[in-house]
Amino acid sequence: MVKKSHGYRARTRALMSKRVRKRGLSPSSKLLIDYKVGQRVDVVIDPGVHKGMPHRRYHGRTGIVTGLRGRAVVLDVGLGNATKKLIIRREHLQPSRG
Repeated sequence: MVKKSHGYRARTRALMSKRVRKRGLSPSSKLLIDYKVGQRVDVVIDPGVHKGMPHRRYHGRTGIVTGLRGRAVVLDVGLGNATKKLIIRREHLQPSRG
């Protein structure tokens, strides 16, 4: 029997893969968005960038910006009854429309 893997990116074959014509790095305009404290943002993982990538359980969730830290943004994201503090790079964020 082979043991089940429990890695950080386990069972993410579809989630962290890009379509054929979207491969490579995302446009640099995504990095130039200014996030302000109190703004709502969506966590959308960009598999082309490994640095500052959040865990897959946060993909698709919405959080509130609580601070800026260098190239990264500090978010408060709800997960069940708990509120988690995440440090995520801008490549994996987009402004929330809702």
